[in-house]
Amino acid sequence: MARYARITGWGKYLPQKVLTNQELERLVDTSDAWIISRTGIKERRIAANDETASTMAVHAAREALKAAGLEPHCLDLVITATCTPELIFPACASLVQNSLGARKAAAFDLNAACSGFIYALATACQFITAGSYKNILVVGSEVYSRILNWKNRNTCVLFGDGAGAVVVQASDSPGSLSFVLGNDGSRAGSIYTPGPCGLNQGPYYLTMNGREVFRFAVNVICLATKQAVKAAGLELSDIDLLIPHQANTRILKSAAKAIGLPLEKVFINVDRYGNTSAASIPIALCEAIEEGRLKERDRLVLVGFGGGLSWAAMVLQWGQGKR
Repeated sequence: MARYARITGWGKYLPQKVLTNQELERLVDTSDAWIISRTGIKERRIAANDETASTMAVHAAREALKAAGLEPHCLDLVITATCTPELIFPACASLVQNSLGARKAAAFDLNAACSGFIYALATACQFITAGSYKNILVVGSEVYSRILNWKNRNTCVLFGDGAGAVVVQASDSPGSLSFVLGNDGSRAGSIYTPGPCGLNQGPYYLTMNGREVFRFAVNVICLATKQAVKAAGLELSDIDLLIPHQANTRILKSAAKAIGLPLEKVFINVDRYGNTSAASIPIALCEAIEEGRLKERDRLVLVGFGGGLSWAAMVLQWGQGKR
């Protein structure tokens, strides 16, 4: 019986509306040059009024299922990584399951902020390697535009909306080689969004200590990547591509330097989409595949960080193998 977990399908969805830095100049005290110099972001996507985390997730999921050649009724489980669901309950994953027609699938959400997709992917792989399930859909979907204070230039310029999804299936050859998950709850106040069930009432705007998050991110990307590579029994020189959480170009370049990886081995698309939180890594993975950056048996690292403060890294061997 197969006891390996492998990504066999992938898909993404980006809202049609593009918000450029020039447009932001008319909304808040900022400039295109200021945003690019500090973040590398040139534009981001903004969900339409009738789009939600679940509707975007469904678009990405359908692409992933098509790529995997799998019908929704074959899914055993749907995991949605999000911290911007349209409902407190039921889970966003329940809405996705219903829209897809995945009648026999269990469904739940996972919230680890920007690390959420890797947390969810690691969870899916554990279900498969344990022999519990064979076909799992993992989605990262976020609508951060609805929790931003559009008068705060330190946060509103950073984020965008979107969704990315993968199908994970049991395989006879290795796909997931290792993972590392971590969290430091003592630093929860570094980036957070209050909720309707909290002690304080008021607007549910994202709040962030940018300098603290920057320092944390560079250090933890380096640490988690090295730990995951070591756990996989590999050396950094064995890694063909690093796909990090797309938060800030300066963070990614600093982290690559600290790790010792050349920039040509780091996939970056934050300039086009901004920080899409749990959706950023699967969106970047889809684009890396589309651009021919991954080939059979390539080894790649997915690494993320976010609210919690949380972090996660995963080493994969690329290729669809036999199922």
